[in-house]
Amino acid sequence: MNARKPPAIRRDWLSKTTAGTLLGLTLALGCSGLFVVFGPDMAASIEAQLAMWMVPPIWLGVLGGTFFFHSGMRAWLWLGGANLLILAVLAAARAS
Repeated sequence: MNARKPPAIRRDWLSKTTAGTLLGLTLALGCSGLFVVFGPDMAASIEAQLAMWMVPPIWLGVLGGTFFFHSGMRAWLWLGGANLLILAVLAAARAS
């Protein structure tokens, strides 16, 4: 009988985790900022609460999603690109 070894744990879990933690936070903050800029007109206190409470679910969703990337480098590149896009849109919206 030929016993197969289970696949080894990939060594890039640390880079995926740091990408999801650092870039996921900035992505979540950028999405929150876009909500404040482009969101519906509502009372300032409600808008601030919604913007504040939308950060953790987005952040944790991105952090969990980073483990679907094939490598840590891809996680850094894709999340970095998404951050650049979100922050560029946010900067352009605030400038106009």
